[in-house]
Amino acid sequence: MFDVETIIRQNVLNLKPYSSARDEFKGDASVFLDANENSFGSPLSENYNRYPDPLQKKLKEKISSIKGVPSQNIFLGNGSDEAIDVLFRIFCEPKTDNVIICPPTYGMYEVSANINDVEVRRINLLPSFELDVERILESYDKHSKLLFICSPNNPTANSFHADDVEVLIQKFPGIVVIDEAYINYSKQKSAIRLLTEYENVVVLQTFSKAWGLAALRLGMAFAPQIIIDYMNKVKPPYNINQATQQLAMTSLDNIGWVNQHIRETIAERKKLEDALQQNSLVEKIYSSDANFVLVKVKDAQATYNYLVSLGIIVRDRSKVALCEGCLRITVGTESENRALLNALTKFTA
Repeated sequence: MFDVETIIRQNVLNLKPYSSARDEFKGDASVFLDANENSFGSPLSENYNRYPDPLQKKLKEKISSIKGVPSQNIFLGNGSDEAIDVLFRIFCEPKTDNVIICPPTYGMYEVSANINDVEVRRINLLPSFELDVERILESYDKHSKLLFICSPNNPTANSFHADDVEVLIQKFPGIVVIDEAYINYSKQKSAIRLLTEYENVVVLQTFSKAWGLAALRLGMAFAPQIIIDYMNKVKPPYNINQATQQLAMTSLDNIGWVNQHIRETIAERKKLEDALQQNSLVEKIYSSDANFVLVKVKDAQATYNYLVSLGIIVRDRSKVALCEGCLRITVGTESENRALLNALTKFTA
């Protein structure tokens, strides 16, 4: 059996978390004189003079009913980036421990490692953009605490084979973090189902993509309760503000809208891929399980600069490992995609 507490930093094991007034109070009340808030309200109509629920109980209950995960297995962060940083602070001793990432991948894993002074071991994907399972398993040691797997992957847009991921979960001695920011656009099943089988899995999801709430900065982590308990122990007391909690609750009542736009995005992705395939500038379009496509073009830098000059912004990934000559293009609305395609047609004319 995997024992999470054997790999947690000693100072975190001994940490007495900050206890907020809302944490200490249990039950119902009508007069709140405990937290030194402004009792006279705020210029806004909502009760924003009061501190928010530090554990976002109502919001987690609603997420639980949709995701089929108990509330005690859910952590909410200021974007997935906060969840990533909290995991570093729980498990990784600075200057001693290491983490494994699989480039090309999401850049914040390495940034968070650098901020926390933790060694990064890079095991590049295979040329097919699949995980190099053998090399990953050869690269860890007793100080390897986190393995990050982004699936569907950013920027390659593919989902990794479920069997490969499960082998890594079974054999890696630390925590396997599966980042599913784009899972709503994928044919692959969520790794959330693995939480009932393994104690060393954390699954990240977000409200930024399919839910269309990037401006709110709200990320989700699903994990065994013991890991969630430590994440709540380490996080700032009021990390999710009241406005975000309220707006997220409203959005969760509109899951039909979200599903409709997921279908529209996938349909537009197919149309965009088909149209790009007809452009002489395009050398290859990689299969996508996300809301973006990775496209290899003849001159990525010149194409990028041309599009920028027209106010059309894509992401130049041509200097990223295994993505030489590639642009990453988000699937836009029908009119946005048309503007992009028209511009590329003129560029090649």
